[in-house]
This record gives sequence, structure tokens and C-alpha cells, in this order.
Amino acid sequence: MKKQKIFITGAGSGLGKMAALALARRGHTVYASVQYENQINSITAIAQEENLDLICIKLDILLEADRQLILDYDIDVFIANSAIGDSGSVAEIDINKIKNVFETNVFSNIQTIQLALKNMILKKHQGRIIIISSLVGRIPIKFLSPYCASKFALEGFSTCLRQELKMLPDCKIDVLIIEPGAYATGFNLENVYKKYAWMEKESYFNKLLDKIKREDKIIWNILEQKSFNSIIRKYVKAVETKFPKKRYTAPWWQALGIQIGRIFGM
Repeated sequence: MKKQKIFITGAGSGLGKMAALALARRGHTVYASVQYENQINSITAIAQEENLDLICIKLDILLEADRQLILDYDIDVFIANSAIGDSGSVAEIDINKIKNVFETNVFSNIQTIQLALKNMILKKHQGRIIIISSLVGRIPIKFLSPYCASKFALEGFSTCLRQELKMLPDCKIDVLIIEPGAYATGFNLENVYKKYAWMEKESYFNKLLDKIKREDKIIWNILEQKSFNSIIRKYVKAVETKFPKKRYTAPWWQALGIQIGRIFGM
């Protein structure tokens, strides 16, 4: 296995943090960027205790000055992992909530990818871009449209980027997508619950809110996986394989459900 220099955004918590540590434990050099200063201590303490080759960096991908820090690093693999979410009915959600999600999940992620590509294209002539999408970027879930739509957008940009980079002569840069399903990191429920705060006050659906809450509880209790091993293995596979696939998904049964749903036009 070749040791890689990996830069991953959104490594302060959840799957990003787990993936950063897993990759460092496999002997890779990992530059783990986090949004908040207080997230540095947690991941750095683990890295020091386990003697991992992991450097934690404060980098808010929404800030241009922070994004420019990416140019300071020699990167073999760039993982665009940062994401936020929101929820509510398309019929009435404040458009600014959708803009906020797209600003992080789409626009800022694309800007970080462009910066990572500068060194890969102009200096190294090789590299790998791994974009973290979601299974809901292929079949959406009602009331979760801001997040779902942002992941649909990332899927489109990822495919175009892959096709475009193939045209560059003497340049070998892979573009991969990882589509996690529902894992119990707290991220999903945090975003699902956001809609309750304003829909309880004024909404076309406020008389249905108790029903919506019951359905949410049932759906996410069924979907959310308590073990993260299946998706972290996909991060590792996407980094290390010599012959990458275009798309990696987990858990398998949710991915299968998505495939079947697409066949039947969901």
C-alpha cells in the first residue's frame, strides 16, 4: 500500500473525524481540517496518543482566507467532506435556509476542490478527488430538500469534473463519489428536527406536525446505522485502491433500496 498525503475537510466530528483517524491509523499522512478551534484538541489528543501522522488545521471552508490554506499543502488525495443540512417544506421554507446549505455543501466545496486541483494539475499531474455526497443525492426524502438538493448538485458537478479532467493530456486525476446512507452520528436528526421550530408556529403543515414527527421517528429509527464500519471502509477503499470506482455506497441494503427505487422511477 502506497502512503498518501490526504487532506480532508469537515474532520471535526462525525464521519469526517472517523475517516481521518482511520486513514492515519493505516499509515497515511492526514491533514484534517476542522471548522472550530475547540475541535482541534479532541482529534489532536488521539493522534498524539496513538502516534499518528495527523495534523489538525482550523479551516472554515466558507472563508476565502481559510480556503487559501489548502495551497500550502502537498496533497495526493483531497476529500471534500464538509456539509451542513436543513429541513422543511419546499412550499414555504425560508429561501435563506436553502442558500446557507448550498453555500457550504456546493459552492464552498467546489472552491476547495478547485484549490486542491491547482497543485494536482499544474505540479503533480496526478491526484484523487473524493467528494462526499449522500444516498439522498439520488433519491430525496420529503421535508429534507435543502440537504438532498445540495447533494444532487454535487453529484452533477462530480460527474462533469470527472469527464472534464479525463481530457487533460498527461494528467491522471481520479474523481470519486462516496454516498453514505443514514448513520447515527447525530447529523441526520439535528437537521430533521430543524423544521419543527418554525413549522410549529406557522406552516401549511402545522396541523400535520404530530404525524410528521411520528413518521420521522419511525423512519430514522429504522434507517440509522449504529456501526460506522461499513462506510469508513468505503473512505479507506476510495483512497487506497489502484482502480477506483466512480461511486462507493454504504450500507449495502440502503444502497440496494436506492437502486431499486430508481428502477421504479422514485
